[in-house]
Amino acid sequence: MKSLIAALLVSVALPAAAGAADFPAERVLTMASGDWDKDGTIDLALIATAEENSGEDSGLYIYLNKPTEARLSLALSLPNTVWGSPPIMAGQEPELGALANGSLTLVTKNESIGRDRWRQTLTIAYRNFDFIVAGYTFSSYDTLDPNGGSECDLNVLTGKGKALGQPFSGKAQFVLLKDWKDEIARSACGLDN
Repeated sequence: MKSLIAALLVSVALPAAAGAADFPAERVLTMASGDWDKDGTIDLALIATAEENSGEDSGLYIYLNKPTEARLSLALSLPNTVWGSPPIMAGQEPELGALANGSLTLVTKNESIGRDRWRQTLTIAYRNFDFIVAGYTFSSYDTLDPNGGSECDLNVLTGKGKALGQPFSGKAQFVLLKDWKDEIARSACGLDN
C-alpha cells in the first residue's frame, strides 16, 4: 500500500517540483514513503540516476508534504551523492526504506562485482528542521578470503558502536546529511586502518 501511495505522490507531486529536481520519472531507481517530519502526513524520498554517460553518481531527493499547499515540496536535493552511476548493475542498486519511528534508511552496496563485496546503510532522521545521519552500518566480505571481511554498527548521535563484534565508544556527533562523508563513520569504526 505504501508503494502505491508513493507512486501516486510521485506522479502528482514531481511535476510541481520540476524546477527543483528536474529529471524524468524513468530515472527513479527506488523510493520510500513515511512521515519524516512527524507532522501526520506522508512524505517521500527517492533516488534518481544521473544522466547516462555523465560519470556522476545517483542522487537522493527528499520531499516533505505541505498539506496546506496540497503538494510535496523538495526539502533536500543531493545529486551525485549515492554510490553508483548508470548503468546500475544487479547487486549494486541502492535501496530506500521507511522505519516505524519515522526515520529513513539508505542502502548502498556491491553484492555482485569483484571479490570485495560490501553493504552500507545510513539511518537518516529529521531533527531541528533538517536531515541528519543518526546511524551507520557496514559489512563486507572477500569472496576468496573467508577472513577478509569487516563489520561495524555505529550510533552516530551517541558515538557508541560495535566493530568486528567488539563494543567501542567514540565521539558523539550531530552531522547533517548534506555534510555527511563516509569517512566520519569509517574512521570511528576503524575501517580505514
